[in-house]
Amino acid sequence: MLGEIFDRARREGRSALIPYVMAGDPDMATCERVLHALARAGADAIELGVPYGDPLADGPTIAAAGQRALAHDIGIAEVLALVRRYRDAGGVPIVLFTYFNPVYQYGIERFARDLAQAGGSGAIVPDIALEESAELAGLLAQHGMDMPLLVAPSTTRQRAQTIVAQATGFVYVVSRMGVTGAKTAPNFDPLRSQLAMLRSLTPTPLAVGFGVSNPGHVREVGPLADGIIVGSALIDAYRGVDGEEAAERAGRFIASLRAASVR
Repeated sequence: MLGEIFDRARREGRSALIPYVMAGDPDMATCERVLHALARAGADAIELGVPYGDPLADGPTIAAAGQRALAHDIGIAEVLALVRRYRDAGGVPIVLFTYFNPVYQYGIERFARDLAQAGGSGAIVPDIALEESAELAGLLAQHGMDMPLLVAPSTTRQRAQTIVAQATGFVYVVSRMGVTGAKTAPNFDPLRSQLAMLRSLTPTPLAVGFGVSNPGHVREVGPLADGIIVGSALIDAYRGVDGEEAAERAGRFIASLRAASVR
């Protein structure tokens, strides 16, 4: 279960580092190399995006990565095969980041079963309504997997209490309004208040994402949160190259964030 990565990071005096990668970007072979480079650089777990044509929460960098992957006909089956290869090779825990429509088309029960068999640790589905998430969450739990849930800056305390009570693995704390992206930094003052409120509601680890893009952000957020999620800035770090060069660039970027995550 994902809680173990936060326990280990806490013992080591740092925040857990969870990079996001789009499966199949810029191609599947390069993506697989990048995953291994991230683990070597100190990633504690990896969010692996499933390419989707209507990604409501994705900013331009991740949306473009998804389009590059879709050009190679990458779908859930191909992503699960990647997860299996990576985990069989000893990779760190993988959490799929996907929208609900691909899961529904694949089959909810089949998705949970196949993700577990591939070695996945859970799934994040940002567009599923909390009131409609019980079936998927229950199936993931049956297979020993987690379903982290998102809390936005606009979420009321009452609503947040309901969300965190159902989140497993970690609570995905959205640092600012809008979509993902590296160009707009987290709003640190409201974020501090948001994290304090959430800490009063749950012992579940809190991982901050959306806009965290450099070591300075990590040093700012790290003492406040249990985990840090970085996506767009990582993808930008190796955009336009492939193969071993992409893996090396991704590894260097994550290593710099890992160094900054020590409290």
